[in-house]
Amino acid sequence: MPPKTSARHTEELEREYVIPLRASMHQPSRRRRAGHALETVRRFVVRHMKGKPEDVWIDPRLNEHIWERGIQHIPSRVRVKAIRFEDGLIEVDLLETE
Repeated sequence: MPPKTSARHTEELEREYVIPLRASMHQPSRRRRAGHALETVRRFVVRHMKGKPEDVWIDPRLNEHIWERGIQHIPSRVRVKAIRFEDGLIEVDLLETE
């Protein structure tokens, strides 16, 4: 029997997510909230897109959106678009609201 090959891992996969950041508001100290929120985004994407943490690329616009009101006042949730490419790289962009 030939080995099974999965077609879903050989092509691009694009999904939209709403990532809750409420836990990042209460878990870390006040001066670590924005950094913790970025790590929460990275962990969420790794879990749902089946990748590796070192393969996740976060768009600078998403970073600026989280840091927009400073280190202490992060948004409660963010809408993102995640794309996993054929080579395993995962790109996370801020989803535009229309």
